[in-house]
Amino acid sequence: MSFLNSISSPPQINSLFCSPIFSLHRFHSPSFSSLCHRQQSYGNGRIIRELWFLGDFRGKRRKNSGSMRKGKGGFFSDSFACNSRGSSSKGDEFESEEEEEEVDEEEEGARSFCVLPDRWDVLGLGQAMVDFSGMVDDEFLERLGLEKGTRKVVNHEERGRVLRAMDGCSYKAAAGGSLSNSLVALARLGYKPIGGPVLNVAMAGSVGSDPLGSFYRAKLHRANVNFLSEPIKDGTTGTVIVLTTPDAQRTMLAYQGTSSAINYDSCLAGIVSKTNIFVVEGYLFELPDTIKTIVRACEEARRSGALIAVTASDVSCIERHYDDFWEIVGNYGDIVFANSDEARALCHFSSKESPISATRYLSHFVPLVSVTDGPRGSYIGVKGEAVYIPPSPCVPVDTCGAGDAYASGILYGILRGVMDLKGMGTLAARIAATVVGQQGTRLRVQDAIDLAESFAFNLESSSVSTDVGSDHISSL
Repeated sequence: MSFLNSISSPPQINSLFCSPIFSLHRFHSPSFSSLCHRQQSYGNGRIIRELWFLGDFRGKRRKNSGSMRKGKGGFFSDSFACNSRGSSSKGDEFESEEEEEEVDEEEEGARSFCVLPDRWDVLGLGQAMVDFSGMVDDEFLERLGLEKGTRKVVNHEERGRVLRAMDGCSYKAAAGGSLSNSLVALARLGYKPIGGPVLNVAMAGSVGSDPLGSFYRAKLHRANVNFLSEPIKDGTTGTVIVLTTPDAQRTMLAYQGTSSAINYDSCLAGIVSKTNIFVVEGYLFELPDTIKTIVRACEEARRSGALIAVTASDVSCIERHYDDFWEIVGNYGDIVFANSDEARALCHFSSKESPISATRYLSHFVPLVSVTDGPRGSYIGVKGEAVYIPPSPCVPVDTCGAGDAYASGILYGILRGVMDLKGMGTLAARIAATVVGQQGTRLRVQDAIDLAESFAFNLESSSVSTDVGSDHISSL
């Protein structure tokens, strides 16, 4: 039987953003004009940060304590297209999306998580789903009654029908998802102590105790992202089947499996309380009753002083769950990541409205807003103003994952203590351009190291403290 058929260290962050006692909402205070940031100190394993705020916080001090591999006919071999008859020139083969980086990843994954850090730099809460990606022709979609270029949620029977049709085809598998793309890129950027300490990155979600769940956890671990949630006994891991036709259009079928049940428990509460930035993936709003888990996790993150970021994820998801999105964004959000269409959907703007208008509008409600606009560039919004970030030049190969890569750059800039919005956005644009210029959604290891080294050099060479302007965080 084929595989397809068998599936029927304490943070040392000298940054205004990352102090657990500081909320980005204070950017909205008109009297918040400048600050003095004191280096954190350590004592008895506790992290102590002290900040003096000049303005409405003048004179006050506060403290806070801180691959699976099969042989013949199995995994990780060459990829070939599948035609409408379900045949390929190499038979039933399965390729890891990251096979080309296997040597790099083995070295990368050498950092062990046997001793967990006292605090996570970033923790993401999202859908943990394995992506199956294959090339098909239009007749394949027509035969299965699938509308090209759409995304739909399917049940177990529908998934089985498509997978059986793909039997005999070549396909790739990866620990997929928008959030995991961002977390892997961030972990690779922070893999070495370049411009700061090694970053500790983790994810929580829901996977089953099946082989796919083990595959997902193993792939993230090799990329230095620790998946902290225990597998659900006898549960099934969610999958996304991505069918790409020769005209580069993607048809996606999502089977949620046990990823549709993310419960708030003492384990999740414990890890949320030990993170500096908590990222919520917007796709979670599609899952029944998950809004309750998100609210409780955000409340815990707020109590522990973490920044809370939300990814908009998808226009249709925003439209279906508009009130839930704003319950989280309006009450807890410190950072929002969106593309131009998603930003307009959050604002209830028409398609005629410009991305800069949506960025400015959202920044009245959320302290830091990141809006990407494809090849036209991007915007970072704060306090009703928006800074334009020009696109980084590249020869586009695959635009999938560009927004995820951009988000990793913003998070990396925050964690490295960058106070210059323009510099932070420029880094994010360079990371996105690097991913767009390659096949696949993941930032490669060596590219990440090169980008981190270049960014650290430019940061040291620049004088961000001079001529404080509207694109400097310290002026807000």
